[in-house]
Amino acid sequence: MNARFQKAVGNPKELPKDGLPEVAFAGRSNVGKSSLINTLLGQKRLAQTSSTPGKTRTINFYRVEDELYLVDLPGYGFAKVSEKMRRQWRQLIEAYFENSEHLRGAVVIVDARHDPTELDMQMARWLADLDIPFLIAATKTDKLSSSALQRSLKKHRETFLALGAVDVLPFSAVKKTGKRELWRQIWKWAKAPE
Repeated sequence: MNARFQKAVGNPKELPKDGLPEVAFAGRSNVGKSSLINTLLGQKRLAQTSSTPGKTRTINFYRVEDELYLVDLPGYGFAKVSEKMRRQWRQLIEAYFENSEHLRGAVVIVDARHDPTELDMQMARWLADLDIPFLIAATKTDKLSSSALQRSLKKHRETFLALGAVDVLPFSAVKKTGKRELWRQIWKWAKAPE
């Protein structure tokens, strides 16, 4: 797959103007967002992973096959950054969601090992209020037993489908579980008429 880092945006006025469809990736810090993006793109280090959560401080655009952008948003909910920094990230994400003319859908990434958090539900409600289609990618599924995974998916589906998610997909960067299903939805959004 031909994918490359295009640009990092710290100001909504710097969003790409080439008209390619965009699919955004949002999630709490440390849920495996960079690993998920790297797995999708078939590259180990395109999106920077870090042992320090909260490292993404800009909106990062990855150009795929010259047909769409995967858009990596700063992680939310990380406590060890200042309130000022959290506020700046929130304002940047809000401005992106409200001003991007080419955003077609969003992938909200949650950790399958934990129940849905209030922050994840807030993100889901916000996307629904803005009429942005979204799905839930439940990561780190390889760390759960089969029965624990089924219980987790049931809980996440009950929560997020009621909030408007189009689907809840299990995903593992280790086993590549869910990669094909996630791409199917991304391309469906990207190729839908505006």
